[in-house]
Amino acid sequence: MFIEGYSTRGFTISGDLVVGPCAVLPRSILQWNVGSHRDISHESLSLFRLLEPQIEILVLGTGDRVERLHPAMLKQMRECGIAVEVQDTANACATFNFLMNERRVVAAGLIPPRGTYGV
Repeated sequence: MFIEGYSTRGFTISGDLVVGPCAVLPRSILQWNVGSHRDISHESLSLFRLLEPQIEILVLGTGDRVERLHPAMLKQMRECGIAVEVQDTANACATFNFLMNERRVVAAGLIPPRGTYGV
């Protein structure tokens, strides 16, 4: 998986256009049912806890800027052995690509930015 670009509509990942928020998993891409960072919850993160093999790192892209998530959610992920990086979507895409290049077991939850474009 490689994130080639993003826009306000979605993402280009390994040649595929994905519209809206998405979960980028080691071997697949899924629609992620969140509208904004406010919708990130224990339930919306449960997908990432269920993966086998277990991911090492979850990169969350929260849109145009880094948004604060509830500490209990992050703690629960750490207790499951998953490190979480919360970043704006532009940096989350770059971090995901870097970690994939390093052959880390990584996943991403990405929310499209509202006003910027890039890679």
